[in-house]
Amino acid sequence: MDELSAIYLWLKAGHVIFVIFWMAGLFMLPRFFVYHQESDAGSAEEARWVDREAKLRKIILTPSLILVWILGLTLASAGQWWVAGWLHIKLLLVLVLSGYHGWMVGYSKKLAKGERRLSGKALRLLNEIPGVTVALIVILVVVKPF
Repeated sequence: MDELSAIYLWLKAGHVIFVIFWMAGLFMLPRFFVYHQESDAGSAEEARWVDREAKLRKIILTPSLILVWILGLTLASAGQWWVAGWLHIKLLLVLVLSGYHGWMVGYSKKLAKGERRLSGKALRLLNEIPGVTVALIVILVVVKPF
């Protein structure tokens, strides 16, 4: 634990950086879906959206998700936060975002197969989930209300 305490600020900086990357991806992917669904089925434009979505998932979203979890759990251990009530709620909210991430990946793969189950309006509304959730997480981490 002493080694972790010595690099705590570096771990925290890495965690915040990858949270930003992850959130950027979670905000971008639903917008990509809207544009994807507005393209003609089977068109070259649709193929470009499939490619963009896959790259966003593979290059930004999934690696960021993994690093957020690794660095976050390491920080919780280094800071000995496991008994803090705010951390329990934060972890629950991060699980919600992780589930949302998983759903988005699944929907992306369905879109790539030509399945267009949601409207653009529904996708725009779903885009609010990460914003609201991350706002609650920031409040919990900064204010530590309990």
